[in-house]
Amino acid sequence: MAGTERMTIEEVVRKVLRDEHGDVIRESVRAVAQELMEAEVSELIGAQRGERTEDRATHRNGYRPRRWDTRAGEIELQIPKIRQGSYFPSFLQPRKRSEQALVSVVQQAYVCGVSTRRVDQLVESLGLRISKSEVSRIAALLDEQVTAFRERPLQGRYPYVFVDAKVEKVRDGGRVRRKCVVVAHAVHETGRREIIGLDVGEGETEAFWREFLRSLIARGLVGVQLAISDAHPGLKAALAQVLGAPWQRCTVHFLRDLRGHARKDQHDALGAVIRQIFTAGDGADARRRLGDAVAQLQGRLPKIAALLQDAEDDVLAFYAFPAGHWPKLRSTNPLERFNREIGRRTDVVGIFPDDASLIRLVSMLAIEANDEWLVGRSYISRQSMATLYETRTERNIPLKTEEEEVSELLAA
Repeated sequence: MAGTERMTIEEVVRKVLRDEHGDVIRESVRAVAQELMEAEVSELIGAQRGERTEDRATHRNGYRPRRWDTRAGEIELQIPKIRQGSYFPSFLQPRKRSEQALVSVVQQAYVCGVSTRRVDQLVESLGLRISKSEVSRIAALLDEQVTAFRERPLQGRYPYVFVDAKVEKVRDGGRVRRKCVVVAHAVHETGRREIIGLDVGEGETEAFWREFLRSLIARGLVGVQLAISDAHPGLKAALAQVLGAPWQRCTVHFLRDLRGHARKDQHDALGAVIRQIFTAGDGADARRRLGDAVAQLQGRLPKIAALLQDAEDDVLAFYAFPAGHWPKLRSTNPLERFNREIGRRTDVVGIFPDDASLIRLVSMLAIEANDEWLVGRSYISRQSMATLYETRTERNIPLKTEEEEVSELLAA
């Protein structure tokens, strides 16, 4: 029964290629094909690239371009040339079978993490041979992209930062552990959104969150005016200590928490009472509505009324910012679609072989998301973002230089 519920490699490949990540797959296929050709040429001439040996049969002599049509799209290959004799990639004959092998190898690295034994078996079953060291080298190509993405400098100001975590299963020390994938998503001063950082940790401890946030600062995160997250104690404390910015509690998570203290038949009515607080015309009106809601709930649901009253400042923090930004600041919903993308891929994997494979998958999805956002419509218009800084100036709040902000945040 369990076997019938598992997706085959080919089904996974087709599913991914139908989704929105064809560019990542296509680039990965190209990189894998290039590495396979380099490995074949090295074996043919009896020497690695740049290696000096008397036993070599001939020498390399540049490259020739060749287009390769695959289900992942058209790929431009650079086929190595040799001085004596000729070389033609074995995986191009026959095309259909070799394409399945290459895409499957990439899929194994892209979706399932790197398991050299499994990849080796898969490649051999489809008619190709590649050593475990070559599989690891191919995976290292993806890791180079991941490292460059995770360590890139952050330029400019990021006034709004959203932070969230997702639990995944990872094999560690012979045991399967539940670990947290943490993601930081931010709105740049130009209005575009961007995933600025991600990591994997043992749990959502304050120490882990502090280290993660400090790594963002070290890469150049400055100008944070509002941090949005759920109410995890460790995260909340770390945000206050490291960023020192006002905190907005995610209203979606907040309502979900309140519903946990009510009967199921009371959920709809409770949602209607709470949601009207977050659609007020201004902060004063919102506080009035919250007071009315507390009074209304005091008799029937006193615990919920107390929780609502205690959370007043945290759930209404977004009202201090431009009105046009309110719908996009009161929850971590901007991260929800990305988290769903992670979930769809991690559900296929089930258990990751190690932290690196999980980071590799999430990073490749983050790269793809950032590319889409870079060429797409701004999350908040540049003109609207300008009002944010005008408001700060009118309130006589000094705009610190980036150097001053970095120094203060790193000292936290």
